[in-house]
Amino acid sequence: MIEKIILDYLDQELSVPVYMERPADPPDKYVLIEKTGSGKRNQICDARLAIQSYAPSMYEAASLNEDVKTKMESAVSLNEICRVSLNSDYNFTDTAMMAYRYQAVFDITHY
Repeated sequence: MIEKIILDYLDQELSVPVYMERPADPPDKYVLIEKTGSGKRNQICDARLAIQSYAPSMYEAASLNEDVKTKMESAVSLNEICRVSLNSDYNFTDTAMMAYRYQAVFDITHY
């Protein structure tokens, strides 16, 4: 499961906790991973992952997003992954929860 592979990888690489769902009592800074789509052709899988960076300020959320992008570029070194491409990233502040958040969307080709 590509989400678990990326979860474990980012959990080791980032200085903040990484989750696949929002915890009941989230820390000030954390990252959420969500798979938004996938496909398979000739035994090669593709997935699109949205990775959300939460922090107490807009600047900190943007900075955490930059860390995520840097670490994701290196995820191609994992045995299961053969391509990582940044699709887009943007301010995705959650106005309902009053939480600063950035989102980076990655297209990943994996086995």
